[in-house]
Amino acid sequence: MAEGRVDAEQVFDDFEERFGAKYPKAVACLSKDRDALLAFYDFPAEHWIRIRTNNPLERIIREIRRRTRVVGTFPDGNSALMLCAARLRHIAGTKWGNAEISEHGFVQRDG
Repeated sequence: MAEGRVDAEQVFDDFEERFGAKYPKAVACLSKDRDALLAFYDFPAEHWIRIRTNNPLERIIREIRRRTRVVGTFPDGNSALMLCAARLRHIAGTKWGNAEISEHGFVQRDG
């Protein structure tokens, strides 16, 4: 990982040069969103690990997938939906679900 925004810009340029000819559509897609991809470099370095991933969302999806695998086959789509909704209600009622986002995009938790 780059040390800062300037280094990240250079790495991105190198990536475009290296793979642009072989994978032009993929490189164009990433280049179009370059500023959004590197936006976390605008925050202090100690916050990068928290804001460069979507771990909370991945954790929710992994938990729902785990619980649906335990059940195996659902009798109908409604019962699968009810299981997912129950898990989401549980998460929303926990301390994690009550976290607030500050004006800088950081998670603030009560307590």
